[in-house]
Amino acid sequence: MRPLLLVALLALAACGKQGALRPVPPATPPQKPADAIRALTPDEMLKLPPQAIPGRVDDPLLQSQDRPDDRFNLPPPR
Repeated sequence: MRPLLLVALLALAACGKQGALRPVPPATPPQKPADAIRALTPDEMLKLPPQAIPGRVDDPLLQSQDRPDDRFNLPPPR
C-alpha cells in the first residue's frame, strides 16, 4: 500500500501547468517599472538578469609563467 501511495504522490508532484502565465481573475498584473516604456511580459519577468548567471571568465594566462622575485615575500617571523 505504501509504495503505491508513494508512486501516486510522485506522479502528482510531477504534474505541472504547461502553458502561458496569466494572473488569476481578481488579481491584476504587476505594475510596469517607472522607467519602462511598456509593461513586462511574463516571459520577460522570468528571465534572469546577467548578474544571476555570470559568464565564464577564462584564465588570462595561456601558459605557466615564472613569477619574478618579490622582495616582500618573506617567511613568517618565528
